[in-house]
Amino acid sequence: MQIDVFNGDADGMCALHQLRMAKPVESKLVTGIKRDINLLSRVSAGKGDHITVLDISLDKNRDPLLVLLNAGVSIQYFDHHFSGEIPEHVNLQAYIDTQPTVCTSLLVNDVLSGRYLSWAVTAAFGDNLFDSARNAASSLHLSADELEQLKILGTCLNYNGYGAALEDLFYHPADLYRKIKPYLNPFDFILSDEAYKVLSEGYQEDMAKASAIKPEYESAHAAVYILPDEKWARRVSGVYSNDLAQNNPDKAHAVLTLKGTGEFQVSVRAPITIKTGADSLCRKFETGGGREAAAGINALPSDAVDKFVTIFLMHFSN
Repeated sequence: MQIDVFNGDADGMCALHQLRMAKPVESKLVTGIKRDINLLSRVSAGKGDHITVLDISLDKNRDPLLVLLNAGVSIQYFDHHFSGEIPEHVNLQAYIDTQPTVCTSLLVNDVLSGRYLSWAVTAAFGDNLFDSARNAASSLHLSADELEQLKILGTCLNYNGYGAALEDLFYHPADLYRKIKPYLNPFDFILSDEAYKVLSEGYQEDMAKASAIKPEYESAHAAVYILPDEKWARRVSGVYSNDLAQNNPDKAHAVLTLKGTGEFQVSVRAPITIKTGADSLCRKFETGGGREAAAGINALPSDAVDKFVTIFLMHFSN
């Protein structure tokens, strides 16, 4: 049995899409909202089964990973988030690179020798790695308009993954992956599939609402925004954080979105000019994690907001 476990964002979907175009196989899909990263705990497998893991932190999935490996499951693991120590095991094949210029789809692209590079470029744009996306795309000789189309597509695929629950999303990530699956070329998906229109229109509407929000706290080097307990706010929290980072590359940003539980979902972006510090900040909090340039906290208690803001502003004070 083949099981594909992937993050429900642009990077996870595009990484899987590349692999399955190169090696088509019927598989069980395990995924969820972008923040749902403890995915290996959902997997039941045994000796002779194979699992491909894409774009979820090994560190956050260490215990179920070891259980599966010791049960005789062979696992291929691609990721760019903080991993901690990578286990040495005969059943594990790990492709992990935590450099802030790398995403999972670019790692897959390297393994596949660039066979589906346009999808890797799409994912890099979605992960807010604009320079990496443009550098990777250089051999494709795309026009400025074509490059912009991939940027918008990556942003929209990423946008769909955000939310506090699957009900916040336009498409379940597994369903959205199935929609892109038939398309060898991302431009054909853009032109032909209704899902692209749904996501691009939703993105524009939600971003228009977010753009009216003013920072709650601000310093010369960092800013904090607080979004309301609304579906649009939960959907847009990550891509809005990316947009803030791109428009203010010398400044760190945190976007706190109120959830129905009274807790906050937090997106943190390090300054584009340094691309470091986001993950180490978020790991100070119980449900925090991510990568050097972009990280988050899944559930920040309301009585911890002041503490977070103080630490955030100090963390990026210069």
